[in-house]
Amino acid sequence: MSDSNKKVIIIDYQLGNLFSVKQACDTVGINAKISSDKIDVLNADALILPGVGAFIEAMNNLNKLELINAIKSKVNDGVPIFGICLGQQLLFSKSEEFGAGNGLNLIPGVIKRFPNHIGDRVIKVPHIAWNTIYKSNQSWNSTALRELNNDDFMYFIHSYYVKPDEDSCVLTFTNYDGVEFCSSINYKNIFATQFHPEKSASKGLLIYKQWAQIQKLI
Repeated sequence: MSDSNKKVIIIDYQLGNLFSVKQACDTVGINAKISSDKIDVLNADALILPGVGAFIEAMNNLNKLELINAIKSKVNDGVPIFGICLGQQLLFSKSEEFGAGNGLNLIPGVIKRFPNHIGDRVIKVPHIAWNTIYKSNQSWNSTALRELNNDDFMYFIHSYYVKPDEDSCVLTFTNYDGVEFCSSINYKNIFATQFHPEKSASKGLLIYKQWAQIQKLI
């Protein structure tokens, strides 16, 4: 059973897989609400920031909904946030996507696009695949990955990836066709994944459950 006193908000900024995230939360017992209301965000005990699509559109939508300062103030106050796919990217400083500019700047780093070529070899973009996550320097023991195994498979769909300024926040790496990239991060009260746990079968649902247990949401 979830702690009914805890308010978990799945942030709706008109981009992303909101209902699959909500279904994952329901399955593991997180009492989460989908909302685009900044008052709900400001009153939340935990936030989930999902997303699929373009960085620039996402930041424009967050701005129009007056959610940027609300999210930043909550995270800076220590409220836990779980970023997923584009949601992870938005947490960083800026994107190299054409015209995109600045992100939420909660983690120092940039968003880079997969190259189309490495030497003479063509790389297929976007990266749409089940792929493995493997350990960086951080221990998984006190994180949402604590019940997973090194080299477990997760589901990815993306053309861009995060490149943190410091590797210390990197929780896992993944290799796509010779490009090693950060596939999840654990930084202060921020946990985020480039992959979609809600589309990654039982192991993905386990990530939701472990995150919720660590944050005392269930």
